[in-house]
Amino acid sequence: MRFTSFTAALALLLTSVTALDKPLNIEVTTPVECSRKTKAGDKVDVHYRGTLESDGSEFDASYNRGQPLSFHVGKGQVIKGWDQGLLDMCPGEKRTLTVQPEYGYGSRAMGPIPANSVLIFETELVSIAGVAKEGASKEL
Repeated sequence: MRFTSFTAALALLLTSVTALDKPLNIEVTTPVECSRKTKAGDKVDVHYRGTLESDGSEFDASYNRGQPLSFHVGKGQVIKGWDQGLLDMCPGEKRTLTVQPEYGYGSRAMGPIPANSVLIFETELVSIAGVAKEGASKEL
């Protein structure tokens, strides 16, 4: 029995370590059901708040400007963490994206973002161009 418990604990530990090594972690914080989710090529409007994992400092936020960012998801107009992290999302849905440097800005410093930074983005899909908002959020 001890061996089974030890094996289970080791498997859990290895899973945790592997999860930390992923270039992108997606946490759905406000789920929404809809019939049409984002796909590559969609023009989307996204509100966001970006902070540095290292110290929690905010480096940018569309909320402060009162206007979401518009771009075509999956087309390389934003960092890879966004191009992948905002796919299969419904209007009204909120996600927290933890973006490792290889899916962010890598070894380049970008304005207030130091090189090799892990970035945390609180994102909210406001709309998909040409798609009516239909879903309702679910309580977690």
